[in-house]
Amino acid sequence: MRRFSLPAIIILVWGLIALIGPVLPLDPNRIELAKILGAPEWQAWLGYDDLGRSIGQRLIMGAHTSFLVASGVVMVSFLSGTLLGMLGAWFGGPWDKGLVSIIDIFIAFPGILLAIALAGLLGPGLMNAVVALAVTGWVGFARLARAQTLSMKHRDHVEAARALGSGTVTIVSRHLLPLILAPLIIEATFAIAGVVIAEASLSFLGLGVQPPGASWGSMIRDGTRYMLVAPHMVLAPGLAIFLVVIAINLLGDRLRDAMDIKEISANRE
Repeated sequence: MRRFSLPAIIILVWGLIALIGPVLPLDPNRIELAKILGAPEWQAWLGYDDLGRSIGQRLIMGAHTSFLVASGVVMVSFLSGTLLGMLGAWFGGPWDKGLVSIIDIFIAFPGILLAIALAGLLGPGLMNAVVALAVTGWVGFARLARAQTLSMKHRDHVEAARALGSGTVTIVSRHLLPLILAPLIIEATFAIAGVVIAEASLSFLGLGVQPPGASWGSMIRDGTRYMLVAPHMVLAPGLAIFLVVIAINLLGDRLRDAMDIKEISANRE
């Protein structure tokens, strides 16, 4: 359990800040002209930005944005990708070939570039960014679910369930999904880290959260013009992204090791 402690604590803090941030008595858009580019002080531990707004309060609202986007995108991608991958592998034939062709088309383009293109076509805005990331995020889950289903669909317990007259929904939900769920959960952890970076990238480019909304990516974009005189404008959101992403990746690695049957057997021996 100690292996999970530090990454889990960081992720838990991120989630708690994201959930309770909107109900806290904060005013992240309050402008104080006298404190423009102000250094950290006891009233604002992370200082002020180029409009005199508290970076700490905007960092909290940025955590709320990144958490909601990551959770929503990964949930939609997980459900849609898993369903499509399992159905394609189960029914095979033209359904599977069509799914593989679509997946190949999406893989031909880097995910973030395709998301930027879709967000640009849909227009700037948080919801459009979520749609763009979800449209490109289901592919990894579909590939993994399809591969796992192909390896499991001819197992003895699945053939026995089919021989006993169980329907497709019953076999898929009770005999296939529980067996392929572990690698999909691990894939979801890495997908969350990818979405956090992608959302920050879209906001950095002006395709995500729009002013005066707060996003870690837009905070970094605003701070790049003042790095020599106010480096805290970039350091605070940059460090937040770094900690969250590395914590999620570490947790994913450790979950993968913990769910590896071969490694568990070796440790027992």
